[in-house]
Amino acid sequence: MLRLYDSRLSGNSWKIRILLSQLGLAYERITLDLQKGETRDPAFLRISRFARVPVLVLEDGRPIVESGAILLHLAEGTPYLPDDPYLRTEVMGWLFFEQADLQKAIAIPRVLHLRGLAEEKRHDIDRLHADGYPGLEKLDRWLIGRTWLVGERYTVADLALSAYVSLAGQGGYDMARFAGIRDWLARVHGQHGWVRLIPEDRPAADA
Repeated sequence: MLRLYDSRLSGNSWKIRILLSQLGLAYERITLDLQKGETRDPAFLRISRFARVPVLVLEDGRPIVESGAILLHLAEGTPYLPDDPYLRTEVMGWLFFEQADLQKAIAIPRVLHLRGLAEEKRHDIDRLHADGYPGLEKLDRWLIGRTWLVGERYTVADLALSAYVSLAGQGGYDMARFAGIRDWLARVHGQHGWVRLIPEDRPAADA
């Protein structure tokens, strides 16, 4: 059986759980406590060379690290990753963009807000917002008049970008200004097999 190492509030890990659900794949979930330093445990470091989640361990015991790589591996041969070489490259381009332009700029302010450090770290949050808003604006412009990021159907590009973008409001971003993103997130969250970050909570976009 597949084995997924993740953490409860990780947006990168959430992406993997969504795709596993959409593919109907059974897996064992092992949730680590990042604040307790469990990603630095020697046993975990043997499968995670970068000491972070998510990690997907295949049935033969080989680990895959980095959320984008895991998504591409799982999506191979499925409708979530196009067969056309150009469209596949477009999907990968969006995955690179998300990690470079959005992930840290959204994730770090969110963590600071969730830990009650928003006022203390206001300068850091403002600096990260200054990095993140341009990325959100580029995404929003692209989505105006389009249903999906690549081609005519939902792909792992939509899944990958939607996770942290769904959570941006938790980090103090004003998402009301992005109509294209709002409508696109509603479409993503309506996909078969989509799951919430924390099942008992409201949808993440409402948080």
